[in-house]
Amino acid sequence: MVGHAIHDESEFGIVLARDEGIVNTGCTVKVERVLHRYPDGRMDILTVGRRRFEIQQLNEERELLRAEVTYFDDDDAAPPPAELRELAVANYRALNELAGARGHTAADLADPQVSFQIAQAVPDLDFLNALLQHRSEAARLKELNRYLGEYLPRQKSRERMKEAAPKNGFGHLPAGL
Repeated sequence: MVGHAIHDESEFGIVLARDEGIVNTGCTVKVERVLHRYPDGRMDILTVGRRRFEIQQLNEERELLRAEVTYFDDDDAAPPPAELRELAVANYRALNELAGARGHTAADLADPQVSFQIAQAVPDLDFLNALLQHRSEAARLKELNRYLGEYLPRQKSRERMKEAAPKNGFGHLPAGL
């Protein structure tokens, strides 16, 4: 499927898979770049999200799941309040300063739906799936700010502890390390 999407420059759908099954909201993606090809046919790819959808009916007859979907966009096209957007951008920058921040492509902070750009840096797949379902940029930005407002202090504390853990209590590494 991915090979066909690369060859045809087409989209394919992705959804979050859990132990109980898949969630009913997903996103189509297009392969931007193949990062690495393995001898067994697997690939590391970089994709970009295109269209959000809800699964209406699932077809499990083939090896790869297929579904009838309904595409959706935001119900509210009004731009979000500037302070929501500014706080989200500030939180994004703080997240990128953390040593443990996962690799992601640089966000386009001028995008009208900047929430999706910022979300690339968030490591929590369940949160990202919930964010995908919101049909308002303002609602997504509020959720991002709430999430990052809790996540950032915890991560900063973890990084301080990780840095301090190998030290001997006197502010430096023990001799020989």
